[in-house]
Amino acid sequence: MRRLFLAAIMLAIPVQGFAEANGIKLEDAWSRAAAAGRVGVVYLTITDTGAADRLTAVASPVAASAGLHESYDDHGVAKMRSVAALPVEPGKPVSLAPGGYHIMLTGLKQPLHQGDEFPVTLTFDKAGAVTTTVTVRKAGASMPMGHETMGGMQMHDMPMQGGQRQ
Repeated sequence: MRRLFLAAIMLAIPVQGFAEANGIKLEDAWSRAAAAGRVGVVYLTITDTGAADRLTAVASPVAASAGLHESYDDHGVAKMRSVAALPVEPGKPVSLAPGGYHIMLTGLKQPLHQGDEFPVTLTFDKAGAVTTTVTVRKAGASMPMGHETMGGMQMHDMPMQGGQRQ
């Protein structure tokens, strides 16, 4: 009886954006709500449990294109640039988070509503393609407490070059 109760509790607890394959673990994948045709964003944590690797591509069926980007501070001005590859090392988790690295979804094919879920695939040099599920939070959502951000500011509070915010 106790085992059945524990199994029921475990099934009721949502597992948010978790995937593991070929020595790569993806956790806590989330996005902000966004309108169709606009730009979306994906944040998550990558942990390498195998050999050193590199994230080289990202894709999602909810967008016309997806790319790895980095937000950075250039003398007090928040800017963003495309990143060709991101190294991941065993035992050193890499957080894609507001104010840093993130996945940009360009040309959303559908609106992203709070509570929706969608797949995102990350491709690594050695591990290959790893797909996880992204959960959409409300527009303007920020990282949970305890996660570092750029200069203590949340990414949605920062003006971005070209007027876009991520």
